[in-house]
Amino acid sequence: MGRRVWIAVAVLLLAGPALAQEQVGDLDWRPKVASPAYVTDGPVVLVDQGHGSEQTIEGRYAAFAALMRADGYRIEASRGRLDAPGALDGVVVLVIANPARPADGSRASAFDDDEIEAIRRWVEQGGALLLAADHAPHGSAAEALAAKFGVSMGTGYAFQSVGGDLTANLLFPRPELADHPIIEGRDQSERLTVVKSFTGQSLSGPADATVLLAMSADAREAPDFEALQTIRTRLRAGQDPAVVLAELSRPALPAQGLALRLGAGRAVVLGEAGMLTAQIVRFPDQADSEPVRMGLNTAGHDDQQFVLNLMHWLSRLLP
Repeated sequence: MGRRVWIAVAVLLLAGPALAQEQVGDLDWRPKVASPAYVTDGPVVLVDQGHGSEQTIEGRYAAFAALMRADGYRIEASRGRLDAPGALDGVVVLVIANPARPADGSRASAFDDDEIEAIRRWVEQGGALLLAADHAPHGSAAEALAAKFGVSMGTGYAFQSVGGDLTANLLFPRPELADHPIIEGRDQSERLTVVKSFTGQSLSGPADATVLLAMSADAREAPDFEALQTIRTRLRAGQDPAVVLAELSRPALPAQGLALRLGAGRAVVLGEAGMLTAQIVRFPDQADSEPVRMGLNTAGHDDQQFVLNLMHWLSRLLP
Protein backbone atom coordinates (compact mmCIF):
# COMPACT_ATOMS: atom_id res chain seq x y z
CA MET A 1 0.00 0.00 0.00
CA GLY A 2 1.26 3.48 -0.89
CA ARG A 3 2.36 5.75 1.92
CA ARG A 4 0.09 8.57 0.75
CA VAL A 5 -2.97 6.36 1.12
CA TRP A 6 -1.82 5.23 4.58
CA ILE A 7 -1.46 8.86 5.61
CA ALA A 8 -4.88 9.71 4.20
CA VAL A 9 -6.59 7.23 6.50
CA ALA A 10 -4.32 7.91 9.47
CA VAL A 11 -7.22 9.32 11.45
CA LEU A 12 -8.91 5.91 11.31
CA LEU A 13 -5.93 3.58 11.41
CA LEU A 14 -3.35 5.13 13.68
CA ALA A 15 -2.84 2.10 15.82
CA GLY A 16 -1.80 -0.66 13.46
CA PRO A 17 -1.02 -1.85 9.92
CA ALA A 18 -3.35 -0.37 7.32
CA LEU A 19 -5.30 -2.40 4.81
CA ALA A 20 -6.55 0.46 2.67
CA GLN A 21 -5.50 0.27 -0.94
CA GLU A 22 -7.29 3.08 -2.69
CA GLN A 23 -8.26 6.66 -1.83
CA VAL A 24 -10.42 8.25 -4.50
CA GLY A 25 -13.02 10.93 -5.03
CA ASP A 26 -16.57 9.86 -4.18
CA LEU A 27 -18.08 10.14 -7.65
CA ASP A 28 -21.49 9.02 -6.36
CA TRP A 29 -21.89 12.00 -4.04
CA ARG A 30 -24.37 14.57 -5.34
CA PRO A 31 -24.59 18.06 -3.87
CA LYS A 32 -27.93 19.67 -3.15
CA VAL A 33 -27.94 23.46 -3.28
CA ALA A 34 -31.31 24.95 -2.34
CA SER A 35 -30.57 28.46 -3.61
CA PRO A 36 -27.76 28.56 -6.21
CA ALA A 37 -25.73 31.75 -6.11
CA TYR A 38 -25.55 32.08 -9.89
CA VAL A 39 -28.13 31.07 -12.48
CA THR A 40 -26.13 31.87 -15.61
CA ASP A 41 -22.62 33.08 -16.40
CA GLY A 42 -21.21 32.34 -12.97
CA PRO A 43 -17.65 33.32 -12.04
CA VAL A 44 -14.75 31.19 -13.25
CA VAL A 45 -13.11 29.06 -10.55
CA LEU A 46 -9.69 27.76 -11.61
CA VAL A 47 -8.31 24.67 -9.84
CA ASP A 48 -4.55 24.31 -10.03
CA GLN A 49 -3.56 20.89 -11.38
CA GLY A 50 -0.11 21.88 -12.57
CA HIS A 51 1.84 21.34 -9.35
CA GLY A 52 1.50 17.66 -8.56
CA SER A 53 -1.75 17.77 -6.62
CA GLU A 54 -3.91 14.66 -6.51
CA GLN A 55 -6.92 16.89 -5.80
CA THR A 56 -8.13 17.04 -9.41
CA ILE A 57 -11.61 17.97 -10.56
CA GLU A 58 -11.86 14.60 -12.28
CA GLY A 59 -10.76 12.69 -9.18
CA ARG A 60 -10.45 13.56 -5.50
CA TYR A 61 -11.86 17.07 -6.03
CA ALA A 62 -14.73 15.92 -8.24
CA ALA A 63 -17.14 16.61 -5.37
CA PHE A 64 -15.80 20.14 -4.94
CA ALA A 65 -16.22 20.70 -8.68
CA ALA A 66 -19.77 19.30 -8.55
CA LEU A 67 -20.67 21.59 -5.65
CA MET A 68 -19.30 24.62 -7.48
CA ARG A 69 -21.27 23.77 -10.62
CA ALA A 70 -24.43 23.23 -8.55
CA ASP A 71 -23.96 26.74 -7.15
CA GLY A 72 -23.57 28.18 -10.65
CA TYR A 73 -19.80 28.62 -10.90
CA ARG A 74 -17.85 27.68 -13.99
CA ILE A 75 -14.99 25.44 -12.97
CA GLU A 76 -11.82 24.91 -14.97
CA ALA A 77 -8.44 23.23 -14.41
CA SER A 78 -5.01 24.78 -14.86
CA ARG A 79 -2.26 22.35 -15.86
CA GLY A 80 0.60 24.78 -16.36
CA ARG A 81 2.48 27.54 -14.63
CA LEU A 82 0.35 30.17 -12.95
CA ASP A 83 2.66 32.97 -14.06
CA ALA A 84 2.34 32.09 -17.75
CA PRO A 85 0.89 34.87 -19.93
CA GLY A 86 -2.90 34.85 -19.61
CA ALA A 87 -2.93 32.00 -17.06
CA LEU A 88 -5.24 33.91 -14.69
CA ASP A 89 -7.15 36.01 -17.20
CA GLY A 90 -10.88 35.93 -16.49
CA VAL A 91 -10.40 33.91 -13.28
CA VAL A 92 -12.34 35.10 -10.23
CA VAL A 93 -11.18 32.48 -7.70
CA LEU A 94 -7.97 30.46 -7.89
CA VAL A 95 -8.02 27.21 -5.90
CA ILE A 96 -4.77 25.53 -4.89
CA ALA A 97 -5.25 22.32 -2.87
CA ASN A 98 -2.42 20.11 -1.66
CA PRO A 99 0.35 21.02 -4.07
CA ALA A 100 3.17 18.51 -4.03
CA ARG A 101 6.88 18.93 -3.60
CA PRO A 102 8.82 18.48 -6.87
CA ALA A 103 9.64 14.86 -7.61
CA ASP A 104 13.33 15.62 -8.08
CA GLY A 105 13.54 16.89 -4.50
CA SER A 106 15.43 19.98 -5.60
CA ARG A 107 13.27 22.29 -3.51
CA ALA A 108 10.54 21.87 -0.93
CA SER A 109 8.16 24.45 -2.41
CA ALA A 110 5.75 23.47 -5.16
CA PHE A 111 6.08 27.01 -6.53
CA ASP A 112 9.16 28.98 -7.44
CA ASP A 113 9.63 32.65 -6.57
CA ASP A 114 8.30 33.92 -9.89
CA GLU A 115 5.02 32.04 -9.57
CA ILE A 116 4.59 33.03 -5.94
CA GLU A 117 5.09 36.68 -6.79
CA ALA A 118 2.67 36.42 -9.73
CA ILE A 119 -0.04 34.88 -7.52
CA ARG A 120 0.40 37.50 -4.82
CA ARG A 121 0.31 40.33 -7.35
CA TRP A 122 -2.82 38.90 -8.97
CA VAL A 123 -4.59 38.74 -5.59
CA GLU A 124 -3.41 42.22 -4.63
CA GLN A 125 -4.92 43.58 -7.83
CA GLY A 126 -8.33 42.07 -7.11
CA GLY A 127 -8.08 38.30 -7.46
CA ALA A 128 -9.18 35.76 -4.85
CA LEU A 129 -7.20 32.75 -3.64
CA LEU A 130 -8.31 29.62 -1.81
CA LEU A 131 -5.20 27.79 -0.58
CA ALA A 132 -5.73 24.48 1.24
CA ALA A 133 -2.79 22.39 2.42
CA ASP A 134 -3.05 19.26 4.55
CA HIS A 135 -0.75 17.53 7.00
CA ALA A 136 2.86 16.74 6.08
CA PRO A 137 4.24 16.86 3.43
CA HIS A 138 1.72 19.27 1.89
CA GLY A 139 2.46 22.09 4.32
CA SER A 140 6.10 22.28 3.33
CA ALA A 141 5.12 22.31 -0.36
CA ALA A 142 2.78 25.26 0.20
CA GLU A 143 4.42 27.22 3.01
CA ALA A 144 6.49 29.54 0.79
CA LEU A 145 3.33 30.61 -1.03
CA ALA A 146 1.44 30.99 2.27
CA ALA A 147 4.28 33.06 3.72
CA LYS A 148 3.85 35.57 0.91
CA PHE A 149 0.46 36.30 2.46
CA GLY A 150 1.82 36.44 6.00
CA VAL A 151 0.61 32.94 6.89
CA SER A 152 2.76 30.40 8.74
CA MET A 153 2.08 26.67 8.49
CA GLY A 154 2.67 24.06 11.17
CA THR A 155 3.61 21.54 8.43
CA GLY A 156 2.88 18.54 10.68
CA TYR A 157 -0.21 16.73 11.97
CA ALA A 158 -2.60 18.69 14.18
CA PHE A 159 -4.48 16.70 16.81
CA GLN A 160 -6.29 16.82 20.11
CA SER A 161 -6.06 14.47 23.08
CA VAL A 162 -9.29 12.64 23.88
CA GLY A 163 -9.11 10.80 27.18
CA GLY A 164 -6.27 8.33 26.80
CA ASP A 165 -6.25 8.61 23.02
CA LEU A 166 -6.08 11.28 20.33
CA THR A 167 -7.96 12.40 17.23
CA ALA A 168 -6.91 14.28 14.11
CA ASN A 169 -10.56 14.71 13.08
CA LEU A 170 -11.16 18.15 14.53
CA LEU A 171 -14.55 19.67 15.30
CA PHE A 172 -15.04 23.44 15.37
CA PRO A 173 -18.30 24.28 17.19
CA ARG A 174 -19.85 27.73 17.10
CA PRO A 175 -17.64 29.25 19.85
CA GLU A 176 -14.57 28.37 17.76
CA LEU A 177 -15.97 29.93 14.58
CA ALA A 178 -15.31 33.56 13.72
CA ASP A 179 -17.63 36.54 13.58
CA HIS A 180 -17.24 36.79 9.82
CA PRO A 181 -19.46 36.72 6.71
CA ILE A 182 -18.12 33.25 5.84
CA ILE A 183 -19.54 31.95 9.10
CA GLU A 184 -22.76 33.99 9.00
CA GLY A 185 -23.64 33.40 5.33
CA ARG A 186 -26.23 35.39 3.39
CA ASP A 187 -29.05 34.70 5.87
CA GLN A 188 -29.86 32.67 8.96
CA SER A 189 -30.28 29.46 6.93
CA GLU A 190 -26.61 29.65 5.89
CA ARG A 191 -25.22 30.35 9.36
CA LEU A 192 -22.67 27.72 10.42
CA THR A 193 -22.87 25.93 13.74
CA VAL A 194 -20.11 23.30 13.42
CA VAL A 195 -17.31 22.63 10.94
CA LYS A 196 -15.25 19.44 10.78
CA SER A 197 -11.79 18.79 9.35
CA PHE A 198 -10.20 15.46 8.44
CA THR A 199 -6.51 15.37 9.45
CA GLY A 200 -4.53 18.53 8.69
CA GLN A 201 -2.05 21.04 10.05
CA SER A 202 -2.36 24.28 12.02
CA LEU A 203 -1.83 27.86 10.85
CA SER A 204 -1.11 31.36 12.07
CA GLY A 205 -1.70 34.56 10.17
CA PRO A 206 -0.98 38.27 10.16
CA ALA A 207 -2.61 40.51 12.76
CA ASP A 208 -5.34 41.65 10.38
CA ALA A 209 -6.38 38.13 9.36
CA THR A 210 -9.59 36.61 10.70
CA VAL A 211 -9.30 33.23 12.39
CA LEU A 212 -12.19 31.33 10.82
CA LEU A 213 -11.49 28.03 12.59
CA ALA A 214 -9.85 28.47 15.99
CA MET A 215 -7.81 25.62 17.39
CA SER A 216 -8.59 24.64 20.97
CA ALA A 217 -6.14 25.67 23.67
CA ASP A 218 -4.95 22.08 24.14
CA ALA A 219 -4.44 21.27 20.43
CA ARG A 220 -1.02 19.91 19.53
CA GLU A 221 0.95 19.21 16.36
CA ALA A 222 3.19 16.21 15.69
CA PRO A 223 6.01 16.81 13.20
CA ASP A 224 5.28 13.69 11.15
CA PHE A 225 3.11 10.62 10.95
CA GLU A 226 5.55 8.38 12.80
CA ALA A 227 5.49 10.73 15.79
CA LEU A 228 1.70 10.80 15.71
CA GLN A 229 1.61 7.01 15.75
CA THR A 230 4.06 6.84 18.64
CA ILE A 231 2.06 9.35 20.68
CA ARG A 232 -1.08 7.31 20.31
CA THR A 233 0.68 4.05 21.16
CA ARG A 234 2.21 5.51 24.31
CA LEU A 235 -1.02 7.17 25.42
CA ARG A 236 -2.90 3.89 24.98
CA ALA A 237 -0.21 2.19 27.04
CA GLY A 238 -1.07 4.53 29.91
CA GLN A 239 2.06 6.68 29.86
CA ASP A 240 1.92 10.19 31.33
CA PRO A 241 0.23 12.36 28.66
CA ALA A 242 2.15 15.49 29.69
CA VAL A 243 5.47 13.72 29.18
CA VAL A 244 4.48 12.05 25.92
CA LEU A 245 3.09 15.22 24.38
CA ALA A 246 6.05 17.34 25.46
CA GLU A 247 8.53 14.88 23.96
CA LEU A 248 6.81 14.23 20.64
CA SER A 249 4.69 17.26 19.77
CA ARG A 250 4.43 21.01 20.09
CA PRO A 251 1.51 23.38 20.73
CA ALA A 252 -0.56 23.84 17.59
CA LEU A 253 -0.70 27.20 15.91
CA PRO A 254 -3.94 29.09 16.66
CA ALA A 255 -5.98 28.35 13.55
CA GLN A 256 -6.92 25.81 10.91
CA GLY A 257 -8.65 28.40 8.74
CA LEU A 258 -7.88 32.05 8.01
CA ALA A 259 -9.49 34.79 5.92
CA LEU A 260 -7.53 37.86 4.89
CA ARG A 261 -7.52 40.79 2.52
CA LEU A 262 -4.58 41.95 0.46
CA GLY A 263 -4.92 45.17 -1.49
CA ALA A 264 -8.06 44.79 -3.61
CA GLY A 265 -8.06 41.02 -3.22
CA ARG A 266 -9.06 38.31 -0.78
CA ALA A 267 -7.63 34.99 0.36
CA VAL A 268 -8.71 32.03 2.47
CA VAL A 269 -6.03 29.66 3.75
CA LEU A 270 -7.01 26.28 5.22
CA GLY A 271 -4.84 23.73 6.96
CA GLU A 272 -6.98 20.84 5.69
CA ALA A 273 -8.12 20.07 2.14
CA GLY A 274 -10.46 17.10 2.55
CA MET A 275 -13.26 19.14 4.09
CA LEU A 276 -13.77 20.83 0.70
CA THR A 277 -14.62 17.61 -1.13
CA ALA A 278 -15.90 14.04 -0.69
CA GLN A 279 -13.57 11.04 -0.78
CA ILE A 280 -13.73 7.33 -0.06
CA VAL A 281 -11.12 4.80 0.98
CA ARG A 282 -11.73 1.25 -0.16
CA PHE A 283 -10.48 -1.87 1.61
CA PRO A 284 -10.06 -4.58 -1.07
CA ASP A 285 -8.93 -7.07 1.59
CA GLN A 286 -12.26 -6.54 3.33
CA ALA A 287 -14.62 -6.94 0.40
CA ASP A 288 -17.74 -7.03 2.56
CA SER A 289 -16.96 -3.80 4.42
CA GLU A 290 -18.27 -0.39 3.52
CA PRO A 291 -15.72 2.11 2.20
CA VAL A 292 -14.58 4.79 4.62
CA ARG A 293 -16.03 8.20 3.75
CA MET A 294 -14.28 11.49 4.41
CA GLY A 295 -15.50 15.03 3.83
CA LEU A 296 -18.76 16.27 2.37
CA ASN A 297 -20.21 12.74 2.20
CA THR A 298 -20.25 12.46 6.00
CA ALA A 299 -22.75 13.80 8.54
CA GLY A 300 -22.59 15.87 11.70
CA HIS A 301 -21.20 19.14 10.35
CA ASP A 302 -21.93 22.14 8.12
CA ASP A 303 -18.97 21.67 5.79
CA GLN A 304 -20.95 21.97 2.56
CA GLN A 305 -22.33 25.32 3.62
CA PHE A 306 -18.86 26.32 4.80
CA VAL A 307 -17.50 25.67 1.30
CA LEU A 308 -20.33 27.61 -0.30
CA ASN A 309 -19.96 30.53 2.11
CA LEU A 310 -16.21 30.86 1.68
CA MET A 311 -16.59 30.78 -2.11
CA HIS A 312 -19.35 33.40 -1.87
CA TRP A 313 -16.98 35.59 0.11
CA LEU A 314 -14.12 35.07 -2.32
CA SER A 315 -16.36 35.83 -5.30
CA ARG A 316 -17.72 38.96 -3.58
CA LEU A 317 -21.29 37.80 -2.94
CA LEU A 318 -20.57 38.36 0.72
CA PRO A 319 -19.03 41.60 2.04
